Amino acid sequence: MLTHLKFVAAAAAFVLAGPLAAQDGDPQQGGTLNVVIQPEPPGLMIGLIQNGPTQMVAGDIYESLLRYDFDLQPEGQLAESWEISEDGKTYTFKLRDGVTFHDGKPFTSADVKFSMDVFLRESHSRTRTYMEHVESIDTPDPLTVVFNLKQPFGPFIGIFEPGTAPMIPKHIYEGSDFANNPANNTPIGTGPFKFDEWVKGSYIHLVKNEDYYIDGKPHVDDIYYHVIPDAASRAVAYETGKIDVLPGGSIENFDVPRIRDMENTCITDKGWEFFGPLSWLWVNLDNKPMDDLKVRQAMMHALDREFAKDALWNGLGNVATGPLSSSTRFHDGDTPDIGYDPEKAKALLEESSYDGETIRLLGLPYGETWQRWAEAVKQNLTEIGMNVEIIPSDVAGWNQKVSDRDFDLAFTYLYQYGDPALGVSRTYMGNNAAPGSPWNNVANYQNVETDKMFEEAALMASPEDRRAAYKEIQDRIVGDVPNLWLLELGFPTIFRCNIKNPVNTAFGVNDGFRDVWIDQD
Repeated sequence: MLTHLKFVAAAAAFVLAGPLAAQDGDPQQGGTLNVVIQPEPPGLMIGLIQNGPTQMVAGDIYESLLRYDFDLQPEGQLAESWEISEDGKTYTFKLRDGVTFHDGKPFTSADVKFSMDVFLRESHSRTRTYMEHVESIDTPDPLTVVFNLKQPFGPFIGIFEPGTAPMIPKHIYEGSDFANNPANNTPIGTGPFKFDEWVKGSYIHLVKNEDYYIDGKPHVDDIYYHVIPDAASRAVAYETGKIDVLPGGSIENFDVPRIRDMENTCITDKGWEFFGPLSWLWVNLDNKPMDDLKVRQAMMHALDREFAKDALWNGLGNVATGPLSSSTRFHDGDTPDIGYDPEKAKALLEESSYDGETIRLLGLPYGETWQRWAEAVKQNLTEIGMNVEIIPSDVAGWNQKVSDRDFDLAFTYLYQYGDPALGVSRTYMGNNAAPGSPWNNVANYQNVETDKMFEEAALMASPEDRRAAYKEIQDRIVGDVPNLWLLELGFPTIFRCNIKNPVNTAFGVNDGFRDVWIDQD
């Protein structure tokens, strides 16, 4: 049996101006943590709602079997140990003894089976897809859970985090209408914090779980998640002391240097390793001349992505090498050249079928940084001889246009969930290209060979075999340039330096407040 199987990923490491908080010293007990949450989540029942704000708050209410460190290696959470059979088809988890839900009822293997085999199969589209690989779940005793897979599924050990596999209380939800269960308004999990109050438009209040199964944790008494819709107002709230923690993306990029340089302010870009946010331009391959490989190659070489990183993202992040983020398992940066080379871009465009058509560029309506980026891309493409028109839109309009394929180029960024079988293949698989979603294979990239390779790589038991397979996949896709890859985005978390250890897993502030403490000296 393989115990505590480890996957090692090349996590992105950036050097940030401004101090990094020292996490040494003995944790102190007590204090209140004030955090920005934006936008306000639509709900906190994480088994039903999986958007970013919900995961951020509910990640400290609900838990899963495992946590994952910055290298995406699994650590025990509700499971204290686990084993994987040599053939990669049997996963056995031993649960912690003495864990209770927030209402005092015990957490057992029956809750795991109900969560994974009933609740999430019905209500969680991503987990439902992963569970298609599971033949059955056995619960030989209250503290043992055995997942029997139909065939090896390499990423399986990486799905047991609260956003994907939250543990749901069977005694509350079994036999109910999940979506309309009254408990959705007062979520109950096993996590370090309990739901207390939600004043819509103002704040969400969580309080310490006094019966948490880890002695001495959590350290802080409570957390207020403050709803502040305007980015400038969020920056002011930090400057005036109302807020202690600004999660990644809370303020405009151009405000980061000013806030970063304040007294008692620390910054880190860690905590995004699991999500691996990768930005790119969708290319509508159904439209001419976007279906011409040389046109796509020309556009790729025309993009000055180092400028975008330095001028628009404060030097944060990495220039993308292809479809995998460097924090995602099996990333290989040695892909075919897609670097900035305007002369090469001009030559390729001259050889292509491009004949002066206007290219419609759909920006991402997520603030001024993205607006400036659209202008920079327009300038890059204009410099090699292309005509470009930026199409303005709001969020609803962007969703609609991308879903309807009503664009030539469109900005986006997506999460990768630590493994190419979980968050990358969905973007390139030919059978996941139906119009109607802004999150699938929007480019309508069709390649039977890479489809087959993706399917086979996901089912390989050996990490070494998977690495070799994904290396070939990356090279093939980069050679086809179905999208124009931009940056591995760097979203800094900014916090008071006396707030210790706020980012301690690959999920950042989404599940890190179990271990945070406040230096009150």
